[in-house]
Amino acid sequence: MPRLKEIRRSDADPRVLPFYDALFGPDRDPVDEPGTATGTPGNWWTVFAQVPDCLEHMVSGFQFYRSRSRKIAPRLRELGQARAGFARGSQFVFSQHCKALRAAGYDENQIEAIPHWSSTSVFSEVERAVLAYTDDLVLQGGRVADGTFDLLKSHLSEIEIIELTYIICTYEMHATMTKALRLEFDDREEPVIEVAPPEDEQRDIDFFKNLDK
Repeated sequence: MPRLKEIRRSDADPRVLPFYDALFGPDRDPVDEPGTATGTPGNWWTVFAQVPDCLEHMVSGFQFYRSRSRKIAPRLRELGQARAGFARGSQFVFSQHCKALRAAGYDENQIEAIPHWSSTSVFSEVERAVLAYTDDLVLQGGRVADGTFDLLKSHLSEIEIIELTYIICTYEMHATMTKALRLEFDDREEPVIEVAPPEDEQRDIDFFKNLDK
């Protein structure tokens, strides 16, 4: 379950209802009957419905990157979005944008290679530049190497780079938020925990005790 309350249709602000209608249908309460056409529970929408102007702001971001005014190619944009989701560890963002990559014309070998893109040869030079740039934005906190940026500039205009930067960083934010609030496919328990030894097993404990002597 999400960490925060979901908003039922009957309690939703009027500004939220068009989103509910589009995602879930006009006759369904998304809390009692969750599920979207892409297979997600849909609780990203029902939780953020607590703050309607926040939800509107985020949806306007979707409209921004899908606008025909954008100069950055959809294929490159989606590649950055998918890698940002993977690099930030969001199964939701990564999974959704794998589907978008498929729609943008990437084949299954390329999609499967995104987690280990740097050790493959299935991407073009500009695609590898986008992937490296994404990693520097997400994993290095924006410390982009000169070599990476120079390669990017050799393929993309400054306007394309600005758009790509904004979109990748926006989706890193979405990935972070869904993990923090345990929304959609990021509703998972922390996987890194202590694993208890077998009952009555003392060998490891005794080994470390002896190291201290």
